[in-house]
Amino acid sequence: MNKLSHEVWVYIEKKQNNIADVSLELLSKGRKLADKLNGTLKSVIIGHDLERLAKETFNYGAEEAIVVDHVDLKEYKTMPYSRVFSELVKKHQPRIVLFGATFIGRDIAPRVASNTLSGLTADCTDLQISDVSYMKKEYPKLLLQIRPAFGGNIVATIITPDNPVQMASVREGVMQMVPLDKPVNGKITKVPYQAEEIDNVIEIIERHQEESKVNLKAAPIIVAGGYGVGSKENFKLLKELADLIGGEIAGSRAAVDAGFVEHERQVGQTGVTVRPKLYIAAGISGAIQHRAGMDESNKIIAINSDPDAPIFGVCHYKILGNAMDIIPALIEAYKNKLK
Repeated sequence: MNKLSHEVWVYIEKKQNNIADVSLELLSKGRKLADKLNGTLKSVIIGHDLERLAKETFNYGAEEAIVVDHVDLKEYKTMPYSRVFSELVKKHQPRIVLFGATFIGRDIAPRVASNTLSGLTADCTDLQISDVSYMKKEYPKLLLQIRPAFGGNIVATIITPDNPVQMASVREGVMQMVPLDKPVNGKITKVPYQAEEIDNVIEIIERHQEESKVNLKAAPIIVAGGYGVGSKENFKLLKELADLIGGEIAGSRAAVDAGFVEHERQVGQTGVTVRPKLYIAAGISGAIQHRAGMDESNKIIAINSDPDAPIFGVCHYKILGNAMDIIPALIEAYKNKLK
């Protein structure tokens, strides 16, 4: 490894002139990875008027902010952003680069990985540093990229031992956002932007963006239903319970695919990751993809008629029975308690 190979970089994504939550979460995780490597954590920000955002990354452990600031980069565009980032990676060869698994992250990450011949694992649920023995060779302090695979039937640990740069993307909410008690006294390194003809092959004419009206991440209580709830009509009972106890309703992927609940309320690997104080899982078997989105909830109550349902392996309280018999009983019990 060269002398720069212990650097951890986090691509900072902007959202309405602020840093996206997923980028701050990745900085918090990146700080831990950098400590394991005895290395440094750097944020990489591309755009315009970035000094405030660069300084904010110091609150989450970044020791240096690499800034490419130009008015032509005010809005995200695939070609200039991916080209500039690829050039930075080729020049500095960081050991680890982290992206949010967002629309933008899923656009830029594979382009940078391909252009720099780097390893990339998408939608990781955990990242660790460990010494690895592989093919009779020893690889010290390798990035372990952990994610469900083969339809969620196994948890795969992916390594890229022969690539000097290891890249991973992580969805919002998977890692915890933990600001430091005292910000790092970091430095801002400005990199000049040199435009190329290819940068403007795509032009932004208009931009329309509508924020989601559902914020499951902020909900202290979530009542989630799976395919076992049986129908969209039965989900009204979950909504009644959620309204009664001050919560939000959610669903598994199977429930969303069946049309029982809208996609923006999906919890799991391909949905939202949540950490509420209370998570009630009704009629959810608990496949690994779903558990990846809710297994760090403070308290989990699982209701299922299958005694071998995987959800019972992560819950704190187990109720064995038909959810459509138990939910009405819970509603009645809460109503009586609130009288």
